[in-house]
Amino acid sequence: MSLPNLGDIIMQIKELEAEGLSKTFAVTVPKEDLATKLDAKIKEMQPQVTLKGFRPGKVPPAHIKKMFGQSIMNDIVQEVVNESSQKAINDNKIRPAGNPQIDLRANGEEVTKGEADLEYTMKVESIPEFDPVDPEKLKFTKLVHTATKKDIDERLNELASSQKTFKKKAKTAKAKKDDAVLIDFVGTVDGVAFDGGAMEGHQLVLGSGTFIPGFEDQLIGAKAGDELDVKVTFPDPYQSADLAGKDAVFATKVIEVQGAKDSEIDDDFAKKFGMEDADALKTAVKEQYENELEGQSRLRLKRAILDELDKKHKFDLPPGMVEAEFTNIWNQVQAEKEAGNLDEEDEKKTDKQLEKDYRKIAERRVRLGLVLAEMGQKHEIQITNEELQQAMIAEARSYPGQEQQVIEFYQKNPQALAQLRAPIYEEKVVDLIIEKAKMTDKKVDKDTLFEEDGMI
Repeated sequence: MSLPNLGDIIMQIKELEAEGLSKTFAVTVPKEDLATKLDAKIKEMQPQVTLKGFRPGKVPPAHIKKMFGQSIMNDIVQEVVNESSQKAINDNKIRPAGNPQIDLRANGEEVTKGEADLEYTMKVESIPEFDPVDPEKLKFTKLVHTATKKDIDERLNELASSQKTFKKKAKTAKAKKDDAVLIDFVGTVDGVAFDGGAMEGHQLVLGSGTFIPGFEDQLIGAKAGDELDVKVTFPDPYQSADLAGKDAVFATKVIEVQGAKDSEIDDDFAKKFGMEDADALKTAVKEQYENELEGQSRLRLKRAILDELDKKHKFDLPPGMVEAEFTNIWNQVQAEKEAGNLDEEDEKKTDKQLEKDYRKIAERRVRLGLVLAEMGQKHEIQITNEELQQAMIAEARSYPGQEQQVIEFYQKNPQALAQLRAPIYEEKVVDLIIEKAKMTDKKVDKDTLFEEDGMI
């Protein structure tokens, strides 16, 4: 039990329970001390109080107390709870793993009226004490792949394939999948044309899925000069509610059939991408690919680092932190399940098995978060204002036209700013480990480098 002084207030702190990383305290603040703080607050604000019938700054304290006493006391109680709980944490040398749970034991109205002492219990979880592994004692293998001429040629060919050109085929040529057809069409529902249902000289790539389901399939086998009725049913829902679910007929004339051809990688092709010539395009593609390889190499190394840190550290975890992390993960899993987006492996599992698996992931994330934080603190890693500012700007760019609002949001919300800070801090700790640990490069093919291998 202790009786520490909090300004003009004496509070009584008593430890009620200690279990693992959790401790519960009872805190009592006498009503007389709250009343003293109330009188001091009223005296402090008296010069600024203006009420009808009194000269400015001359309202009697007793009248202020009668008019605003309980409202002021509400603020005082909240202030005292915050300050006294923080003092209890500091005096007991607790490193809290989250915000303490406060449970007011006295009747709140009686406390604010000055009729009862302020009494509450505070339950707080501590960050576990442990010594993080020395990064200089760690060993890792970094997978690397050097870009080859074959790799770059494949990238260029993929780029050329994505920029197909189409050339007119013979009049007798029948359209097949991936060909383009140049068509005129007029659409009707119950024999009546509808807005937006007619076009002339429209190029349609068969198999692109850009038209109403079933439309493109009915043009496969058509040739130049053919006229046919394409019968389809509009999806429901549809962007135009008047057409949703209705049957339609498109009177269609095929003007020509065009065969697809990959673009030639020449100077003209390069200029489509803002490059001076084909050599400049090849250089840009090579640099981009090398950056991807380096990024993937680091990702694989980071996974190995986190796996090793998880293996090297075993300590009790704050239950509240684990539960909060699990809740975040589980809500996302449930949302993906409702949307039908669970991966094949998870779809086969029961909710009980899923919950078990994702709770393990939550525990891993909490453990790694604590280890990375402790390592960063031990090695005095700091995040500069410039780094945080760059992260805010990068995030703001994801919302074109709303950049200023996004930056202001982060500036006004410390919790949101902390979410930006966390990944920067994590990467800096990983950089520290990469710098100090013993590293061995291992050359691998690109398929090995990009294969999936576990979780972060």
